[in-house]
Amino acid sequence: MSLNQRMKGLSLKIGPLGENDRLLTILSEENGISRLAIPGARKPKSRLGATSPFNFLDLHIVGKKNLRRVTQIKILKSYGNLGKNIETLSAAQAISELIMIMVGNEDPQKDLLKLVLIHLNRLNDLHKTEFDSLEALAISVQSCVHLLALGGYCLPLQNCCHSGARLIPPIGEWNWKCSFIPEEGFAIGKIVNSSSELNPSELALLQRLLLEKVPFHSNGKLLGPKNVWLKLLRIVETWIETHLQKKITSLQMMREVIISNDLNTK
Repeated sequence: MSLNQRMKGLSLKIGPLGENDRLLTILSEENGISRLAIPGARKPKSRLGATSPFNFLDLHIVGKKNLRRVTQIKILKSYGNLGKNIETLSAAQAISELIMIMVGNEDPQKDLLKLVLIHLNRLNDLHKTEFDSLEALAISVQSCVHLLALGGYCLPLQNCCHSGARLIPPIGEWNWKCSFIPEEGFAIGKIVNSSSELNPSELALLQRLLLEKVPFHSNGKLLGPKNVWLKLLRIVETWIETHLQKKITSLQMMREVIISNDLNTK
């Protein structure tokens, strides 16, 4: 590591360090997760004190080993709209939590930063028009599906985990079921003690989340009702808890907020 370095990355977390400094956790293409000291950032009127989570930054860093120091910060983009609603903030924080579980310190991650910025842009842009909490939920679920796939923990949505047969949902055959088994994947049929069951439309929607964009009808409405998206959210949560041995608290918050909003509108 050179004595002087420039780094572009996304701030994931800002915390106190000592009496006057801050500790920045940042995601970059070159280094994966890095933790950097920002000297004097907690002092009044510090020129380095304006950094907050979910800023895309250009940094000048000094130091070779241990805790390197930030000497210059330029904010390239601020995702300030994320904090306008608890749904978008929870979705963004879930992305941050999942990254910090999967990515090691100073471990380069090709394409990860680009993927994260795509989803943050989508969440941030929800506030440019009439806000839709259901779309925020859908983006949150898809962002986790994409991050898990890139990190090597992809939901096994192509083949039955018991028979090996292709998982091809027969749309319209409502008696057909697919069972979600957290330790194994998805099995055709009703399986005793499975975590949940999906009908053909629900499985097809979950499979479409591996594609680039959130799925919409041709009329511009989001595919799938709220209860289905909440079911898919729970499947993602359970998969993470089972295979990464961690709970994403922000996903739990997302679910509770969505359910609470429904209760308040009744």
